[in-house]
Amino acid sequence: MEKKPFVTLEQVKEIAKAYPTPFHIYDEKGIRENARKVKQAFAWNKGFREYFAVKATPNPYLMEILKEEGIGADCSSYTELLLADAVGLKGHDIMFSSNVTPELDFKKAAELGAIINFDDLTHVDYYAGIAPFQETMCCRYNPGGDFTLQNEIMDTPKDAKYGMTKEQMKEAFTKMKAHGVKQFGIHAFLASNTVALGYYPKLARILFELAVELAKEVGVHIAFINLSGGVGVNYRPDQEPNDILAIGEEVRKVYEEVLVPEGMDDVAIYTELGRFMLAPYGHLIAKVLHLKHIYKEYVGLDACAANLMRPAMYGAYHHITVLGKENSPCDHKYDVTGGLCENNDKFAIDRMLPEIEVGDYVAIHDTGAHGFSMGYNYNGKLRSAELLLKEDGSVKQIRRAETPADYFATLDYSGLEKYK
Repeated sequence: MEKKPFVTLEQVKEIAKAYPTPFHIYDEKGIRENARKVKQAFAWNKGFREYFAVKATPNPYLMEILKEEGIGADCSSYTELLLADAVGLKGHDIMFSSNVTPELDFKKAAELGAIINFDDLTHVDYYAGIAPFQETMCCRYNPGGDFTLQNEIMDTPKDAKYGMTKEQMKEAFTKMKAHGVKQFGIHAFLASNTVALGYYPKLARILFELAVELAKEVGVHIAFINLSGGVGVNYRPDQEPNDILAIGEEVRKVYEEVLVPEGMDDVAIYTELGRFMLAPYGHLIAKVLHLKHIYKEYVGLDACAANLMRPAMYGAYHHITVLGKENSPCDHKYDVTGGLCENNDKFAIDRMLPEIEVGDYVAIHDTGAHGFSMGYNYNGKLRSAELLLKEDGSVKQIRRAETPADYFATLDYSGLEKYK
């Protein structure tokens, strides 16, 4: 199965006249259709709400599109809270899930009326000295051990820095209840980028059973259960994509099996999807600058790991399409690289692609989440523009490319003034 880009060579050539490569481009039509499908998948739950994980793609134009589709924001820092505020999200439109949280961040979250999700038991007392407790608050759970599906270890919560033990959850809820909290939420994130129907249903069962126990033992009302993120995308063309409608249906079955018999059929389901919401609807578009023939064949792009860190950081696979050569045989083996002074600055290693020439354009797929957002300025590289391919086919710049003036902006050095 081949991944098809949502832009053509002709479109990219036209776009590049106004916005030189490299750039990230996002597909508004795909984003909106996917957002509606997520809501459809959980429409059986009256209180369902998706909170987009801002960390995945912190751009207010994209957040605004999602807001128009009824989606809130999952924020993890002060600046992400400012972004949510800037696009008009208020109160329970915002979930604040952070860790090692500074006082300033808690203050801002409280000021905006966001639902605050405590990551640690000690944060409850810490918060008490910062801001008033709200009627609705949440705690993050870590069950420890390994998280397995079909006897395969998906992740190891016992090694994760996030969340509380079950006993700490009970103590935290007891303290919060004493501070006047009336509506309680439970949150957990146990595995990343799963392409498996069973992840959300198994996580849901763990949290639903915990909710029943906490409601009985601590005497609190569980208002919502936040399944967080972890539903991934098929980065590789031979992977089957997640069927969010089927996932939602399996969660419904567990809900009716565990919560409904306990009289807890008013519990709302929340999700905090980032990767699933946006990754497939973003491409990094780059141009071939050089071809190098030594012990291997190298394709040198005008983009580098500063524009997309995942392959260098994780060895992550991102599919690559040579635009205009979609139907050509993939009979040449290349390492596709950027220009950083680091040997891990490679988008692909030993990748079979059509024969590539200097001046070709490539689309690197699935960069709509954790793409631009993980960028950096090593080697003095400047971060690229972000563009939006609108539903009517027009293109809007939603973040301009950085300039040397941006890079030098925080340096108070006289010799650099001429570059600012």
